Amino acid sequence: MNNATLLVLAKAPVAGRVKTRLCPPCTPSQAGEIARAAIVDTLAAVRATPRVRPLVVLDGEPGDWLPRGIDVIPQTLGDLTARITGAFAAVDGPTVLIGMDTPQVTPAHLRSAVDKLLSPDTDAVLGPTADGGWWVIGLRTRHDGAFLDVPTSTDTTGADQLDRLRALGLTTRPLPIATDVDTFRDALAVARSIPETNFARVVHRIERALELAPGERP
Repeated sequence: MNNATLLVLAKAPVAGRVKTRLCPPCTPSQAGEIARAAIVDTLAAVRATPRVRPLVVLDGEPGDWLPRGIDVIPQTLGDLTARITGAFAAVDGPTVLIGMDTPQVTPAHLRSAVDKLLSPDTDAVLGPTADGGWWVIGLRTRHDGAFLDVPTSTDTTGADQLDRLRALGLTTRPLPIATDVDTFRDALAVARSIPETNFARVVHRIERALELAPGERP
């Protein structure tokens, strides 16, 4: 029996539309390959997480990267705040949301996030990123104003989001910090931390293809 919904806010890995901050040194095609590897590994972890209902909230069209058994709904229109708010509005009950930027996530990480959300006297969970954002957030019940007036993509987004949750009177438990993949430097760091994964193989293949001199290495 499922005891939470696990949302993945994602963009279809189409070259030129995803991971544009990887360029340069990557080409749009290489950035698309990295994005595809990231979402494939993320969804594998999501699918292996016990007792959750997985749901992809997608910008774009599903492709062969989408495994069976995971439902898809379209993202709402608007900025990132509107899209996150729309994702939570699409479901009821305890809900945890992640993106496709942390392919190092494991079923154990995700199950732990859900378990903390369901623990007594907890209304929300939040996991920060090394660059000041957040990689995972969970709400026990929907709060339509949970993301209101929280600037996105800044080095204080995580702290501002935590302040917003607390302003709503929500008891919020922290989750471990993670590195999300925004730049090629991030991709290399994450790949080195998970060397046996599909993501790592793709990133290292592209690293070799770029043939960067040591002084040019990101």
